[in-house]
Amino acid sequence: MSTDSYLLENRAPDAGTRFVALSALFDGVTMRHVDGIGARAGWRCWEVGAGGPGVPRLLAERIGPTGYVLATDLDVSWMGTDLPGNVEVRRHDVATDAPPEPGFDLVHARLVLVHVPQRDEALRRMVAALRPGGWLLIEDFDVNLQPLACLEARQEAEQRANRVRAGFRELLAQRGVDLAYGRTLPRRLRDAGLTDVAADAFEPVALPAAAALEIANVRQVAPALISQARASAEEVDAHLRAVAAGQLDIATPPLISARGRHP
Repeated sequence: MSTDSYLLENRAPDAGTRFVALSALFDGVTMRHVDGIGARAGWRCWEVGAGGPGVPRLLAERIGPTGYVLATDLDVSWMGTDLPGNVEVRRHDVATDAPPEPGFDLVHARLVLVHVPQRDEALRRMVAALRPGGWLLIEDFDVNLQPLACLEARQEAEQRANRVRAGFRELLAQRGVDLAYGRTLPRRLRDAGLTDVAADAFEPVALPAAAALEIANVRQVAPALISQARASAEEVDAHLRAVAAGQLDIATPPLISARGRHP
């Protein structure tokens, strides 16, 4: 995926805030699945599209000093320099670059494939990187399952939040994001030949980190929202003020986590 096609560019000033918010919202969900899979000391893990250091650190804790975590992304500038010694950081495009050496016990990607135009090829490469018995864990939003910023839109501020979210969805669709991808994950893992496929969904409704994520996202896409007349500058400013003041119960789309095992 070219970084030019990615709406939420990692080099943007608000990207760091977005990574922190995503970690606060979803790291616990991810680790619940990692623990359910049975990650243990000595495992080899590939974290695809790591973004920030949160998940690589947690994986490194699970698999201990005898294990290995490969953390890859198009932009690794947010990974930092103080990661555990068993974490390797590598710039890598999962859809176009040669895959890393096979034999991973766990391959994980969160909020990656939904943005990748060549998502079928990327998924194939991740499956190919597994050892026999290894696990693939894919987590992605399904924006169409729950498209609203405010589930109960009684007041103008809540209705405005939903209008801004609708504009955001349209911008994502323009960039090739599959807004209904999350629901397809169990079927895609089975079609890839994986067994023991299981999935669930987690949807924040009114959490502080969801508000922080909303602010970071809207700030980042505001120029496009305004230039394409999907929201006025006044609407964007008013929405950001309302979120920052804690006046809105901001929801995110459900994160669907699906896992499957290489036979």
